Amino acid sequence: MSDKPVVYLTKEGLEELKNELDDLINVKRPANIQAIKEARALGDLSENADYDSARDEQAQLEGRIKKIEQMLENYVIIEEVSKDKVGLGSTVVIKYMDEDDEDEEEDEYKIVGSQEADPFASKISNESPIAKALLNRKVGDIVTVESPNGSYQVQITEIK
Repeated sequence: MSDKPVVYLTKEGLEELKNELDDLINVKRPANIQAIKEARALGDLSENADYDSARDEQAQLEGRIKKIEQMLENYVIIEEVSKDKVGLGSTVVIKYMDEDDEDEEEDEYKIVGSQEADPFASKISNESPIAKALLNRKVGDIVTVESPNGSYQVQITEIK
């Protein structure tokens, strides 16, 4: 058994990572190597800001390449999920339960692995408090979400 953590990815997320890796290796790395060569040609490296900047960028590029390669070595594709209960890969519509039953707000989230989480695109990590509360639940269930700001209740209105 591997000591590396499993990375959960959708098929789209896997393609995005492969495309990013390809871009880093075949476009950005060669451009960075050229920038380092040009900065070296300017002379004294001890006070060369262009060289320092290019080396910093190189460290960031190589770190990201290594991270993506590690993810691609140990990923699990999120398969199509059941519409009966919430699982990894599910898109869930929830209604926030208001104490006076007025102005109940609805939100829609897709539950993805932590590497694909993007709150601005309504993709939440399976490790987030709300996803943990929703997993393995069904339409109509009212669940309590334990968050750092206190607990609140939501009702599952739809699983897509």
